[in-house]
Amino acid sequence: MRTAFSYFLVGILWLLHWLPLPALRGLGSLLGRMLYVFGHERRRVALINLRLCFPEQSEPQREALAKRHFIAFAQAVLDRTLGWWASQERLERLIRITGSEHLLAADGKPLILLSPHFVGLDAGASRISMLVAGCTVFSHQKNPLFNRLLFNGRQRFNRALLLSRQDGMRKIIKAMKEGYPFYYLPDLDFGPKDSIFVPFFGVPAATIPGVSRLARLTGAKVVACITRQVADGYEVEVTPPWDNFPGESVEADTETVNRYIESQVLRMPEQYFWLHKRFKTRPPGEKRFYK
Repeated sequence: MRTAFSYFLVGILWLLHWLPLPALRGLGSLLGRMLYVFGHERRRVALINLRLCFPEQSEPQREALAKRHFIAFAQAVLDRTLGWWASQERLERLIRITGSEHLLAADGKPLILLSPHFVGLDAGASRISMLVAGCTVFSHQKNPLFNRLLFNGRQRFNRALLLSRQDGMRKIIKAMKEGYPFYYLPDLDFGPKDSIFVPFFGVPAATIPGVSRLARLTGAKVVACITRQVADGYEVEVTPPWDNFPGESVEADTETVNRYIESQVLRMPEQYFWLHKRFKTRPPGEKRFYK
C-alpha cells in the first residue's frame, strides 16, 4: 500500500513539471501557507531561530518573515520537479548563472563550492551540474522510490560523485584531488562530534569546520555559490575564489564562513532554511532552545 501511494505521489509530481512557472509558484504559495498553519513543530522551530537571529525585530515582524519563508520553501520543493524532469533548455532559461568561469580553478587546484542552505540550493546544484561534474554528500532516504528519484536527479546532467557522510573526509579528499569540485553545504548542526562552536548571528552554533580543514589538506580554493529564488526562476551567483583563505586558524576560518553566510542571509532572509534546528547542540551547561 505504501509503495503504491509513493508511485501515485511521484506521478503527481511528474505532472506538475509540465505547468508554467507562475502556476507552479501559485501552488507552492498555497502549499506554503498550509504548511505554516498546520506544521506546528516546524513553525515553532522557525520562529525560535528567527527570535535568536533577529532579536531586534518585533514578534509580528518575525511571524511575517516565517510565513514568507514557508512559501518560498514550498515553492522551491515544487520547483524541484523541474530539475528532475524539465528539459535542459527550459532549465537554462529559468536558472541563470553568473561567474561560471570560477567553477574550475585556473591553476588546477581542487575547488570547494560553498553553498549555504537557501531554498534555491537544489536549483543551483542542477544548473552547476550542467557545467561541471562535481561531488557532494548525499543523504539516503528511507523510501527507496524517493531515494532513487533524488539520486537520479543529482546525476541527470553530469556523472556526479555522490558520497555518504559516513564515508568520511578521506573519500572527499580523494575525489577533490581527482578533479571533482566539492559542492559543500557547511551550515547544519550535526551534533557535537567534529563540531566547534562559532557565532552565527551572535549565537554559539555547533559548526563542522570542514571548509577550513579541506582547504588546508588539499590546497583547495573556495568559491561561494549562492542561489536566489526570483519571480521568474532562480539566479545563481558564483563568486571569485576567496582571498587569504585558509587563514590563521581553523576556528578563525569557520567564523569567516559563518559571517559570510550571515551577509547572504541578510540579502534574502526569507529564503534561508529556518526549519532546521540550527542551535540544537549547545555548549556545556547552556540551556536548550527547542526542548
